[in-house]
Amino acid sequence: MPLDYQIAEHNLANGLRVVVSEDHSVPNVTVNLWVNVGSRHEVEGRTGFAHLFEHLMFQGSRNVASGEHFSALMAAGGRLNATTWFDRTNYFETMPRGAMDLALWMEADRHGHLLDAVNQENLDNQRDVVKEEKRQRYDNVPYGNALIDTYAAVFPKGHPYHHATIGSMEDLDAASVEDVHEFFRRYYGPNNTVLTLVGDLTPDEGFASAERYFGPLKATAAASREPVAPLAPLSEPLRDEHIEDVPADRLHLAFRLPVDDTPEFFASSLAIDIIGGLATSRFYQRLVRREQIATSVSSHAMGFVDGVSLGFMAIDVADGCSADAVEAAACEELQRFAAEGPTEIEMESSMAQTERAWLSALASQEERADHICHHAMLQGDPGYINTFLDRLGEVTADQVQQAAARWLMPDSRAVVAYLKQDGDAS
Repeated sequence: MPLDYQIAEHNLANGLRVVVSEDHSVPNVTVNLWVNVGSRHEVEGRTGFAHLFEHLMFQGSRNVASGEHFSALMAAGGRLNATTWFDRTNYFETMPRGAMDLALWMEADRHGHLLDAVNQENLDNQRDVVKEEKRQRYDNVPYGNALIDTYAAVFPKGHPYHHATIGSMEDLDAASVEDVHEFFRRYYGPNNTVLTLVGDLTPDEGFASAERYFGPLKATAAASREPVAPLAPLSEPLRDEHIEDVPADRLHLAFRLPVDDTPEFFASSLAIDIIGGLATSRFYQRLVRREQIATSVSSHAMGFVDGVSLGFMAIDVADGCSADAVEAAACEELQRFAAEGPTEIEMESSMAQTERAWLSALASQEERADHICHHAMLQGDPGYINTFLDRLGEVTADQVQQAAARWLMPDSRAVVAYLKQDGDAS
């Protein structure tokens, strides 16, 4: 049986898509907005703009002072934040039901009238904040740039997913106030946004509040471009090696995958779990438990919408062991899985783990709102939260094997290796 979370939809005249999920279990409301702009929308020489706006959106707007978005909502008992990713930027807050109108008024003010407050001083300030974030999260931590290196290796220069959301500091330094104003005008409009309200309200109440605060905004965003052409698997292995001061050798194996929300992506995702994502995974059982040549393994399928997705595996090499030997063993397991396919127990374990994680996420009002917004924006289907597990359950072991044989072969891998300065780089 599908899940049965209540979903109601309404589109405003200006193009804002509003989704309400009524839930009176607690007297809170989560406001979640997804704007259809992320790093994949940026062009060469203008990277990092989507993430920059995540910061600028808290620096004030026409009727809200700098920093007041946080202070006012937190004073009303709310919690809030924002994130940027390849395919979107999202803004979210959860507050007592009585503070919902305050949150919606503030969101509408900055989504419609941010540029009143984006001046040279604010731009310079938030550029410095982004630079410090890059130093703290990427440059000054072990393996901090591994994902940036991975994207650059897997996706060719000029591809939407070639660069990370943090962008280029040189591009941000070169950006003028008019450059960032133009970016906002192109992407930030109600006709490029999904608003999801989850919690202690009815659909009619949610739609009326959305109309009251967002209805007056004009449909200013430019039309979205079509997705780029799909990418095939890599035709030969790629390698990017770094000798750094890291605690252990670490191998990052990455693969192109099919686009998200397709049976082939679901099959690829299950394959990646079985190979490296579970305690029962083949990598973990061989590399960590039996041969003890690795100390940890992890894997993840990142679903994207612009023609391709990403499969990512990380292996920490045990002290005294050869990174080359570990990589060779991993490739053997990839080859074996493509030839044999998953066992019945492996399929059951992967399905059970996915179901547990999905139900746990939906039990959180905030995460449920985010999933609804996600699939309303990127797949056009807010009801996805109710049907995903059933669709995943339709994937067969043969489909998983076929996906692995096409997308997860050793010759299709990109390896980003971080090796210890005093280790064996061979």
